Amino acid sequence: MKTIIHTDDAPKAVGPYSQAVRTGNLLFTAGQVAIDPAIGKLIEGDVAAQAQQVMLNLQAVLAAAGTGFEHVVKTTVLLADMADFAALNEVYGRYFPSNPPARSTFAVRGLPLGAKVEIEMVAEIPEAA
Repeated sequence: MKTIIHTDDAPKAVGPYSQAVRTGNLLFTAGQVAIDPAIGKLIEGDVAAQAQQVMLNLQAVLAAAGTGFEHVVKTTVLLADMADFAALNEVYGRYFPSNPPARSTFAVRGLPLGAKVEIEMVAEIPEAA
């Protein structure tokens, strides 16, 4: 059985997908780009600024499902330019100061709305949630 997760604290889906789906004790998020949920537009700025917004968006989705970064087991990072890898890592690492999840990072030809970074996550949901 799957449960759709939605929060107004993260950007609305811009297509036929959900912000996240829970099945059992696992949460699968959609990829998030740096859309500011308050205005519904991609923020301006470098990859660090965009990565910060992406992580805030993901934090909101995780919270809506009753979990947090400490329960993330896998992430997938898509970068428009692999030259941004170090700047992305600097921001990303602040959210996983110890015991970081497994991660794959790919350079891609393009991302929605011209974003510089997109991140998706898989997280456990604690028993109490």
